[in-house]
Amino acid sequence: MTGTMRPEELMENAVVDSHGRKIGKVGTVYVADDTQEPEWVTVRTGMFGHKESFVPLQGATMDRDGLHVRVTKEKVSEAPQTDGDRHLSEQESAELYRFYDMPAPRGSQENRGGRTRPQPGKRGTAGESMTRSEERLNVGTERVETGRVRLRKYTVTEEQQVKVPVTHEEVRLEREPITDGDRTGARIADEEQEITLHEERPKVEKETVPVEKVRLAKETVRDEETVSGQVRKERIEMEDDTKRRKNR
Repeated sequence: MTGTMRPEELMENAVVDSHGRKIGKVGTVYVADDTQEPEWVTVRTGMFGHKESFVPLQGATMDRDGLHVRVTKEKVSEAPQTDGDRHLSEQESAELYRFYDMPAPRGSQENRGGRTRPQPGKRGTAGESMTRSEERLNVGTERVETGRVRLRKYTVTEEQQVKVPVTHEEVRLEREPITDGDRTGARIADEEQEITLHEERPKVEKETVPVEKVRLAKETVRDEETVSGQVRKERIEMEDDTKRRKNR
C-alpha cells in the first residue's frame, strides 16, 4: 500500500482496478494485529452488494475517484470470499497472497505469527433497489416503393408545310416584221407548229433519321422530415411518513 491509510478513510470508497474500471465498494478493512495497518479489504459486488471478495492493498493508492488497486476486476471476481467478519488465519492470508501472485510483505503473518483481523467500522446497509425505466424513440429509415416510372415510345402524325420553289414553261406569241428575204417564195398554205412545255412539280419523299437518345435515370434527393411520438417515463418519489409522526 502506498502511504499510510487509516481504515476509516477506506470504508465505503469505490474500488477501481488496474485498468481504471470500477469493481465495487469497500466492505470491510482487514488490519494486521501487530502493526494495525490495513492489508486487505473486501469489495462488495453484485446487484445488491451481497458478495464480498478479498482485494490486496499492496501498491494501492487513494484519490477522489476511490481506492485504486493493482489487480484486475476479473481476478477479483475469482478471488476467495468472506463469510463473515472474522480473523484471517496465517494459512488463509498466505493463500490469498498466492492467489494474487503477490509476495507477502516482510514480517507477514507467516513470519511474525500474527493474524489479520477485520477493522470494525461503519458500514452501509444495502437495501433493495428500484429500477427506473423509460421509453425512447428509436428513429431510423426504411426503403419503401413509392411508384414506378416507365419510358414508352409511340407514334403520332402531324401536318408539315414546306415551301418548295418550282418552275414551269409558258407559251408566248412573238411577232416580228417581214424582211426582204422573207418575201421570196411566199405562198398560201396550211401549216402547223408544235412546242413542248415543261414544269417542275414538288416531289415528297420520307426518310427516318435518329434525332436524340432518351433514357431513365434515378437520383437521390436529401430531405428532412419531423417525426413525433409519445414515450412514457417512470419517476420515483420518496414518501417519508416519519416527519408526520414527529410533527404530531
